[in-house]
Amino acid sequence: MAHDINNQTDLELGIVPTHAGFVGGLVPDDDGNLSRTADGEIVILSEVKKLSELTRVKLDALQLPVIPGTAEGDLNELANGLKDLDLSLYFVLMVGGADPMNPDDESAIVDQLLFGLEAAKQHGVTFVSSTSIENWMVEGAQRKEGADFEAAVEQNAKLHHRAYTEAGLADSCVNSWHVEFLRPGEFQTFTDLGRLWKFLQAANAAVGGSSTFFKTLTDAAHCGDSALSISENEELIAQIGANGELGCFHASAKTTRGCLSTDDGWIGSLLTAAARTGTLQHVFVELFKHDDPALEGLRNLDSGHGIDTTDGRSYNQATADGLADTARRLNNLKIRGIL
Repeated sequence: MAHDINNQTDLELGIVPTHAGFVGGLVPDDDGNLSRTADGEIVILSEVKKLSELTRVKLDALQLPVIPGTAEGDLNELANGLKDLDLSLYFVLMVGGADPMNPDDESAIVDQLLFGLEAAKQHGVTFVSSTSIENWMVEGAQRKEGADFEAAVEQNAKLHHRAYTEAGLADSCVNSWHVEFLRPGEFQTFTDLGRLWKFLQAANAAVGGSSTFFKTLTDAAHCGDSALSISENEELIAQIGANGELGCFHASAKTTRGCLSTDDGWIGSLLTAAARTGTLQHVFVELFKHDDPALEGLRNLDSGHGIDTTDGRSYNQATADGLADTARRLNNLKIRGIL
């Protein structure tokens, strides 16, 4: 399809290719190999090519989830293939099976982070992202408050500073690290933008000076499913932006994580708030497959996540529609003088 919508802003507009699926897409097999089509092409690369043909606005960038243990050859083939599509490539550092808030698990998490950070340096990635401040969906986990929360912040800052140091990020192409909180149920402790910011301030203090290396990844879906209101999130975004710690933005619908038409005003409100800071540079559309086997835990947490919002479309088409919607929003923010 011809690109009949022109992104009139200086912001990069991209995707996180989660709509192509974790199982059968992003998650490697036991030997580290990524799923391939019948023609031998890596599934994620094949799906992104299809999306590039469907989207009405040029796809500028992609955040690729990088899972430790992925075969180096496959990861390089995928990364290089995406860059050959004229995409700016950024990595999402995936971790799991250990608790970043527990000092006994520090080395296990750092080792996983280093896998993605070394790959990022190899591929000239300029910023990375992660949710590496808490273990995902731990049954029976308790929310940390008071002194326990402060200890969790301190340990996370220590862990991430160690990864920063051991990966040699100060002298690398990686110029920032955008960290994301998750909604209650997925996480228990770091479940809103304010709590995430506490960690960022501590992590940047650990780096030293007036560092703003660690930034927020503001996901409209997780903000919408948190305990904070739209206005409370808008206020925090303004403060974080003024402090130079606002990173990329995810246009993703709360609860369903499907078609952006299922969002209840969060994307528009928070995207506008981020734009007003004058520091926003990257916006990514993110949809999830409602029946992805890897996300069964989310469907058990909230049945709304399992609703099919495609209305008869492929997930590539639903994502393309999300890109068109987001491009229109960005253009109108520019026309209104907000961007």
